[in-house]
Amino acid sequence: MSEDRRRGEETGDGGPGAVYQPFVIMEDLIDKLKLLNYEDDFCREYNFKPFNRHYFAIPTNPGEQFFAFTSLTAWLLNIAGRVFDQPQEYDDPNATISSILDEIRQFSYSVDFPPAKLKTGCGEQCLYVLDRAADEALKFKKFTWTRPSYPEEEVDEDNIIDDESELNLQKVEEDMLEEQLEEEFEDEEHLLDLHGLGGLTKTGGKSMDGGDGSRPEEIMESSTDAAEWKLEVERVLPQLKVTIRTDNKDWRVHVEQMHQHKEGIETSLIETKTYLDKLHDEITRTLEKIGSREKYINNQLEHLLNEFRANQDQLAETKEKYKQGSGGVTDRTRSLAEVSEELDKIKQEMEERGSHMTDGAPLVNIKKALQKLKTEMQNMDIRSGVVEHVILQTRLTGKANALENDDDEDFGY
Repeated sequence: MSEDRRRGEETGDGGPGAVYQPFVIMEDLIDKLKLLNYEDDFCREYNFKPFNRHYFAIPTNPGEQFFAFTSLTAWLLNIAGRVFDQPQEYDDPNATISSILDEIRQFSYSVDFPPAKLKTGCGEQCLYVLDRAADEALKFKKFTWTRPSYPEEEVDEDNIIDDESELNLQKVEEDMLEEQLEEEFEDEEHLLDLHGLGGLTKTGGKSMDGGDGSRPEEIMESSTDAAEWKLEVERVLPQLKVTIRTDNKDWRVHVEQMHQHKEGIETSLIETKTYLDKLHDEITRTLEKIGSREKYINNQLEHLLNEFRANQDQLAETKEKYKQGSGGVTDRTRSLAEVSEELDKIKQEMEERGSHMTDGAPLVNIKKALQKLKTEMQNMDIRSGVVEHVILQTRLTGKANALENDDDEDFGY
C-alpha cells in the first residue's frame, strides 16, 4: 500500500468504517514497535508500561498520553537518524510539538492539521505522526516487508477422505443392517438341497463319474501375480477406508468418553495415590519433628519465660509508679510555671522602676515644677502686697474720715 493511499484512508471520509480506522492504524503501529523492540529499548529505559492496542486511539488521561506520545516520537526520530532531545514532563508543549512537526516535514510528509490537535496525546493526528516516524525508523534499520511463506502441509494418506465416504452414524447403521440382511439371504441361497442331492446320488452317477456335472475335475489356480495384487491393494486401500463422523450428541460417544475418563482417573489415581501417601508420611514425620522440637524448645526456654514474666510484672509496677510520679511532677511543673510567671512580672516591674530611676526626665520635670512654683509664689507675693496696700489704704482713709467726723462734732457743727 502506498503512502498516498494510506493517507487517503486516514483522512478521507471512507464511509462508516472510517470511525474504526484509528484502531486499525494503532494495531499496525504496535506491530511496528514490536519489530523495533520498543519493550526493551524504550519502555524499560524510560519507565513506561507496554502500550495496549488502543492506547493512542481513545482518550484516557491527556497529560499522561501526551508525555508518552512525545517521548515515543522522540525515540523513533532518534532511531530514524535524527538528533532529537528526549522531552521532559514539564517542557513547553507548543515548542515540543513544533519541533516534532518540523522533523516530520523534513521526511517529506505533509502536515495538514493544526498543531493543537496533538496536545491531546491521542487521536488520528497523533497516530499519523507516530506511524510516519515508525516507518522512517524501519527504513533506517533497512527493514523490508516480505511476502509470507506458507509451509506445505504433508497430506497423510490415512486422512484422505472422499466426500462420498463421509457418512454419518445413522447412515452407517442402515448400511450395516442392509448388509446383514443380504448376507442372510445369500446364506439361504447357498444352503444345500438335501433332497436334490440325494436324487443326484441315485440318478447322477454318470455325472459324478463321467464329469458331466458342475463339479470341477481339478483345483482352480489363480493366474494373477502376487506382487501386482499387493500393489493394487496398496493403491486402492486409502480409498476403501471409511471415516465415520462422530456426532457429539450421540449417547454412545458420551458413554465411551465416560469410560475413557474413568480409566484415565483410575490410572492417574493409582499414580497420584502413591505420591499422596508419600506426601502424607512426610508431612506426619515433619509434624512429629516440629512437635518434638517445640517441646524441647519450651523445656529449654521455660526459665527464660519465667524471668520474662517476672520482668513484665516489674515493668508494669514501674510503669504504675512512673504514672504516679509523673502526676506529682505535672503538679509541681504547674506550680513552677505559676511561680516563674510571677517572677517574670516582678522582674518586669523592677526593670520598669530601675528605668524610671535612671531616667533624668522626672528630675527635669521636678525642676520645671519648682521653677513654676517660684514664679507662682512671686506672683502671689506681688498680689498679696497689692492686696495689703489696698487694705492699708482703705484703713487709712477710714481713720481719716473718722477723725474728721470727730472734729466736726467737737466744733459743734
